[in-house]
Amino acid sequence: MFDGSENVVCGLLLSDQKMSPVRVTDMRWGWVRKNLLLLITFSGVLFGVALGLSLRAVGPDSTTILLISYPGELFIRMLKLMILPLIIASLIAGSASLNARMNGRIVVRTIFYFLATSLLNALLGVLLVVAIHPGSPLAKQALTQGLQSSSSGSSTVNILDGFLDLGRNIFPENIFQASFQQVHTVYEEQTVLRRSNLTDGIDAHITELVRSVRYRAGTNTLGIIVFCLVFGTLLGSLGKKGAVVVDFFSIIDTVILKIVTGVMWLSPIGVASVIMSKILSVENLGTVMSNLGLFIVTVVVGVFIYQWIIQNLFYFLFTRRNPFTFYFNLLEPWVTSFATASTAATLPITFRCMNDKCGVDPRISRFVLPIGATVNMDGTALFVSVGTVFIAQMNELPLSVGEYATIIVTATAASVASASVPSAALVLILIVLTSVNLPAEDVSLLFAIDWLVDRFRTTNNMLGDCYTAAIVEHWSQGELKAMDAEANAENYSNDVEKAADLTPLVTRQHDTDPTESLLHEPPTLLKGVNSSITNGKILNGGEIHVEVETATRDTSTTKM
Repeated sequence: MFDGSENVVCGLLLSDQKMSPVRVTDMRWGWVRKNLLLLITFSGVLFGVALGLSLRAVGPDSTTILLISYPGELFIRMLKLMILPLIIASLIAGSASLNARMNGRIVVRTIFYFLATSLLNALLGVLLVVAIHPGSPLAKQALTQGLQSSSSGSSTVNILDGFLDLGRNIFPENIFQASFQQVHTVYEEQTVLRRSNLTDGIDAHITELVRSVRYRAGTNTLGIIVFCLVFGTLLGSLGKKGAVVVDFFSIIDTVILKIVTGVMWLSPIGVASVIMSKILSVENLGTVMSNLGLFIVTVVVGVFIYQWIIQNLFYFLFTRRNPFTFYFNLLEPWVTSFATASTAATLPITFRCMNDKCGVDPRISRFVLPIGATVNMDGTALFVSVGTVFIAQMNELPLSVGEYATIIVTATAASVASASVPSAALVLILIVLTSVNLPAEDVSLLFAIDWLVDRFRTTNNMLGDCYTAAIVEHWSQGELKAMDAEANAENYSNDVEKAADLTPLVTRQHDTDPTESLLHEPPTLLKGVNSSITNGKILNGGEIHVEVETATRDTSTTKM
């Protein structure tokens, strides 16, 4: 037996089927509108690559390349302009919203995870370069003949100087100077007069390298971060006294992010300009790609293995959430970091996506992202380990297990110590090569492809910061909930106090015992309806009554 319910159900199903194309179309257009900025930015990357390769056949001169690169230069300058105010405002506001104990725990967890992932990337790089074996003596001969060998810099750089410079930059002597200068160690040749006992006390002039500490142009981001963390933590401990200052920096943070949102609509032109200029400025592109193509593949494979497999696996194991949704929400800063090759320049966009799309607690992202942009170098650790073993393979120098372990540890330590060094991957390879006695002059061969590989390893660094923020937030859930409960309780008590202050005087209970007041001031008897109440007398129940004058009603009538 069938009743009318079947017909109703069939009618609903048919109506849903008729409406489904419209709904699907609306969903598609909604997705396009939501991700429009990502789509046009990615289109800018494709357009830049295609047009750059096409214009190489024309052979534009240096002036034409300069004009092509000019929009991209302005775009990167605008992004870098936002870095310093954003770091200062976000760190002070974020650290002030947490207590000192919570700030310390977040910093410890963040640094621990950064070190662990950098070590893992260095290990992954060594395993891949050994398995793929991109280096060969024939490639070195072709590169040496086809490219002009450039000076790779002084081989006196070492990891000790890197750590000493790291400490000097953590504690700058002038916070304003840290905004545009940073400390670094250099070696200079100096002639020293020495007396030798072997030559009967005859003086001799000896030239030797002398270590000296100098300043160079560049923002000391690490020193500013440490100062802002301490300043914000102490500001938050002041409570209501510092609330005005905290609100001031929070508003600055909001305004900077709104400016960044407007700047990002220029990203298609800026990204295309940057990529075109880089492709046009590389000489002997065919020779470089044919001989260093396998090295590039090794680095890129390592980058994507870490991003797609290892990083997402860690995210799922620690948070039990869908890692691919999180990864997709970060595609916009991924494309920007690939185009600009700078984690710091991408930082404003990363902030916006982490807060708006990924839903990470701003108190955590304000902490982790600025620190990560300075300290976390996952992609750099991978590149340094791959480049070191690659040079050993080109020179046919076998490495022992101990030397591989030295490369892994040294690459990890050097990537952390290079926080104050801009574009320091090739300098870091010098440090690692020196630690295992490999020829340092071959680093110059990697200059020709560093512009391309740098973009891939920068995406690794940027995503490492974002995933660390999400995992540290999950580890800190207990403390965050406790702080929220404490804040709610404090707000509730403040509301109660405000309500008590606004209570009318008539309903306020007397502080002393009502019976005790009655002994001193007995209540006055009311004489009638139109009589006045004595001022300040306490009646039954302890209520305070103020003086209320009521005039006697005039019942007489006046005749005209």
